[in-house]
Amino acid sequence: MNEVLSEYFSTLKMGKIQSHANMAVLPLLGGGEDSGYITLQEALKSDSLHIREISQQGSVPELKVQNNGIIPVLLVDGEELVGAKQNRVLNTSILLKERSETIIPVSCTEEGRWSYNSNQFSDSGNLAASKIRRRKSASVSLSLKSCGEYRSNQTAIWSDIEEISRDARVDSPTRALGDVYQSQKEDLIKYLEAFSSLDNQNGIMVMINGEVVGLDIISSRAAYHQLHPKLVKSYALEAALCENKPLNPEESLFEEFVDDLLKSSEEVHESVGYGKDHRFKSKNTLGSALIHKNKIKHAAFFKKERTVEYMENFSKRRRFRARGN
Repeated sequence: MNEVLSEYFSTLKMGKIQSHANMAVLPLLGGGEDSGYITLQEALKSDSLHIREISQQGSVPELKVQNNGIIPVLLVDGEELVGAKQNRVLNTSILLKERSETIIPVSCTEEGRWSYNSNQFSDSGNLAASKIRRRKSASVSLSLKSCGEYRSNQTAIWSDIEEISRDARVDSPTRALGDVYQSQKEDLIKYLEAFSSLDNQNGIMVMINGEVVGLDIISSRAAYHQLHPKLVKSYALEAALCENKPLNPEESLFEEFVDDLLKSSEEVHESVGYGKDHRFKSKNTLGSALIHKNKIKHAAFFKKERTVEYMENFSKRRRFRARGN
């Protein structure tokens, strides 16, 4: 495990467990403060950030971002951008350099539209559902390992959106993830009311139906408070749409999740912006962390699914066959 990440976890404290329906949240507290950047929401509001298609024709896996501000901007893996030719989500967390133009890797969350409805993108107020985020994290990690690119399995993302749309009984004309979020608005408000952000909170660890499914850490408390509703909704959408099973939110289960991820193997890649993109994998977890100047900007870990192991084995078989030809 990366020393910076390991040391950071040693400084975190666990808050009081919060519960609602089939979801429990463990606030992560006391990770310190980092004021060296602003969020996507802040940058768009100040009109210092402009996000567009890379050209008039556009390209599904890429967008162009112009940061005209004098401070870096943190784009969080899974944040959804709406507008232009189709809605997208970030494939990885990026710390955009000040006064820069950057091509960022994205995935589509609106399969049925490829036509302009605006010239620029705006913030949807959502992250991709946690199920989509963890599967996307796995596919992006495989892409980085095989070809050094932040590409996702786009077909799998569309399949996941179709699945949660079916579970939500939503018939979206453009097969948009945003329409699923809109359909669950009332339920999601209840989750948000149950899981309020604490003053000294830097992160969140989440249990659904008795199993720990993931965690997110943001280095800036101010940034975390802005991102807290997005993070809660990301996990709550999955919770709201899955079978409601008994919840037993014991603190020891959260501790076991952290103990496992701290045993992760690590790969390091060049980030799209500032810092390095670290990819982690353990027996039961997978995740990533954006680290710049020995400081974590964003880290996300998820429970590994059996489908992840299948994807890894499938990738190995493909490489073996390629070498044999």
